[in-house]
Amino acid sequence: MSVSLRLVPSPPRVDAPAPDWSHVARLSDDTGLLEHARNATVRREHGYCVDDVARGLVVASREPQPTARVIGLAERYLAFLTHATAPDGGVRNRLTYDRRWLDEPGTGDWWGRAVWGFGTAAARSTVPWIRREAREAFAVAVRRRSPWPRAMAFAGLGAAEVLRADPRAGDAAQLLGDAATVIGLPGRDPGWVWPERELTYANPALPEVLIQAGDLLGDEPLLADGLRMLGWLCRMQDHDGHLSTVPVGGWRPGVERHRFDQQPIEAAATADACATAAAVTGDDSWEGPLVGAIAWFLGDNDGGTVMYDPQTGGGYDGLTPDGPNLNQGAESTLALVSTLQHARTLAGRGATRP
Repeated sequence: MSVSLRLVPSPPRVDAPAPDWSHVARLSDDTGLLEHARNATVRREHGYCVDDVARGLVVASREPQPTARVIGLAERYLAFLTHATAPDGGVRNRLTYDRRWLDEPGTGDWWGRAVWGFGTAAARSTVPWIRREAREAFAVAVRRRSPWPRAMAFAGLGAAEVLRADPRAGDAAQLLGDAATVIGLPGRDPGWVWPERELTYANPALPEVLIQAGDLLGDEPLLADGLRMLGWLCRMQDHDGHLSTVPVGGWRPGVERHRFDQQPIEAAATADACATAAAVTGDDSWEGPLVGAIAWFLGDNDGGTVMYDPQTGGGYDGLTPDGPNLNQGAESTLALVSTLQHARTLAGRGATRP
């Protein structure tokens, strides 16, 4: 299905570096992926969280030709997530550096991201035993549901991965449909089509799930709704021709939009959603906001500053009014690597076009 929408004008192609796993490896040990860093130095006192380990498994599983280092990271991340998952499908989130869980299993955002990680590894890993183990873990975790739209959106993205790889996967189809229901549909007011009264965090994941559900479940109106939501969000996030992501604190109708602090994970989520829209519809106009998300890391942003350290391979933790937050934690670094994966794919596609 090809759906044309009035999107932000396409920025020029950008020369982006290749994905660099050096800092992800620096933040990782034989347990998992440590959450925080001061500059590029890991802060062990803050321990690990499933949120970031799951992100790590998603991004590692997306590598089409992973190195031995990346495969080793994926193995550790998968083991961490299976250890965090209870028999009933609930998932713990926080583990101290001395390996003590700080919470009970639940279905918050971290559960959704664990499902996303399991689903992506099950569908995309190049290693057969990782695919099998991840599929078994996915089947356990999807026994649960969350009342929270973003948790369900993350889980829905994992379900879409499984269903695209195996159209007979009934557990994935059911979860994807449930995720779309919890997210809701866009409104009729063209000034604010979002199904919520504010834009908060991980916003692009919501329309991405509707797009995936509409495509994989054969629901064209739902697909159109997802595309309409994403197109509106892309226009909302355009500022003088570059990407300006929804910052910490969010945006609300009728309230002046503030621009800082912007988080790299929002640019990465925009890239993911636009890449999905382009793949599902075949409409190259979605590459415009995708390239804008890549360019955000390279300095085409509200601060006019590069958002990563080329010496370490780490992504900076946020864009503030005074420039980048130079700490290079797991979330931001994985957001960088994920977005550069899209840049590599685009570059390869461009090289084959007449």
